[in-house]
Amino acid sequence: MRSYEAEIAGYKRKLFDNLTAKAERVLEIGVGTGPNLKYYASNENVCVFGMDPNQKMEKYACEAAREAGLKPENFRFMQGVGEAIPLDDNSVDAVISTLVLCSVPDVKQTLQEIKRVLKPGGIFLFIEHVAAEDGTFFRHVQNVLDPLQQVVADGCHLTRNTGLYIAGAGFSGGAEINTAAMYSFPWIIRPHVYGVAYK
Repeated sequence: MRSYEAEIAGYKRKLFDNLTAKAERVLEIGVGTGPNLKYYASNENVCVFGMDPNQKMEKYACEAAREAGLKPENFRFMQGVGEAIPLDDNSVDAVISTLVLCSVPDVKQTLQEIKRVLKPGGIFLFIEHVAAEDGTFFRHVQNVLDPLQQVVADGCHLTRNTGLYIAGAGFSGGAEINTAAMYSFPWIIRPHVYGVAYK
């Protein structure tokens, strides 16, 4: 995982550059152990809501927040799922998702929830692995391995066209979606898409 984080770091920096000092309330869905928390610490006024369905991640995420330099009052762990985000409408400036939408049970509902909690003018930042191109050998292997992947990797789908879901989610300001290949990670979870969607 470290080699993957090292390779994806450049894409993450580019993505997180979209967070301005005005993004004071930020939600990260699928915060996990908190590998992204270091990207928020430069904004001393930020309040990060780190949401994860697994309550056991709280300990690790809070530790990562401390190591990143986030003050205790600037990080709040929440147990929750993308299909029912426990925040009010129009309540956050940015939502972040990195390698999460592959695993949510309902991508469309999760994207609608992201739009609901974003303030007008808010942004959704994402990096996700997606299905290989139809008709390719890689896609064929993904199709074969997808059921097993869902069992062994917490519901992760190899054949999900997440970029198309984001493009069709109805973000009023549109979405910028780019493609990146992650060569240090197993080829069955390539390529990746990353970008920004605007409410």
